[in-house]
Amino acid sequence: MTTVAAYAAPSAKAPLERTTIERRAVGEFDVLIDIEFAGICHSDIHQAREGWGEAIFPMVPGHEIAGVVSEVGPGVTKYQVGDRVGVGCMVDSCRECENCRAGLEQYCLKGQIGTYNALDKNGEPTYGGYSQKIVVDENFVLRIPDGLSLDVAAPLLCAGITTYSPLKRFNVGPGKKVAILGFGGLGHMGVKIAHALGAEVTVLSQSLRKQDDGLKLGADHYYATSDQTTFQDLRGTFDVILSTVSAPLNLDAFLSLLKSEGAFVNVGAPEEPVALNLFSVIGGGKTLAGSMIGGITETQEMLDFCAAHGIGAEIELIDADQINEAYERVVSSDVRYRFVIDTATI
Repeated sequence: MTTVAAYAAPSAKAPLERTTIERRAVGEFDVLIDIEFAGICHSDIHQAREGWGEAIFPMVPGHEIAGVVSEVGPGVTKYQVGDRVGVGCMVDSCRECENCRAGLEQYCLKGQIGTYNALDKNGEPTYGGYSQKIVVDENFVLRIPDGLSLDVAAPLLCAGITTYSPLKRFNVGPGKKVAILGFGGLGHMGVKIAHALGAEVTVLSQSLRKQDDGLKLGADHYYATSDQTTFQDLRGTFDVILSTVSAPLNLDAFLSLLKSEGAFVNVGAPEEPVALNLFSVIGGGKTLAGSMIGGITETQEMLDFCAAHGIGAEIELIDADQINEAYERVVSSDVRYRFVIDTATI
């Protein structure tokens, strides 16, 4: 066991505070990572404040982790000391079920093990990236290509794969019109990736406040959803709408913006239920879909794609003692576009 410094929420809705946690000894197939940067995802806040239900405390959030390998177990073949690596939203799965065998570990039928707020196979709580070090099985570690700086790569381990996976699944590319609903930590990555895939990209945001940023990052068009003429002007326009919004939406209104047989894909996770008139789906043969991160192989594919296209997150680098302030700013949509913790300050 190794004692490391971390920032943890001691209880639901409590401010995060500096503490220490125990990391397991490096096992045969384990990789010890010195964490250099950890992104702050809105899901960290949902879980630390029990917005998604009962959680495990004390909680060390963080599943956008980038660092350097400092030790490997004797059976490790994929990594060596000094490698630049990342860890995303999960650190294990059963590896045996149909989904795991298909490379869909995130949908493990026995339940994938989250990087934090979960219990590992020994029944011990997992702790995330707001810490100095982490020990992870090599099969759930990702290689960060040399073309990506670790600070802008960290958010790719959640925000990047969360948007890349559904865009690829629904064949977003040349000739396709895609709308990215919401322009925050997830949304700005969706714009960058959809643009790199060759699609015509539209941002749908509450206001035009971030329009200049959206166009600069790859959007072709930018509309305010607070303006009702948007829904008239864009009716039947899009092949795919990717919703990154974590608040309840008027799904019927947004489904009207799809072409016939278009797809509305949700990656945001509101804390409250949403209403839907099923005729909004039936009329036009539309698809209402969901997507959750991606498997390990696809996550590596995403990292390689982003490196090849020069895509990293737009970040605000903060010290660890600014985490609580950052949480409030995320809730207020006051970040452009991802807070990343410099873990050297923990």
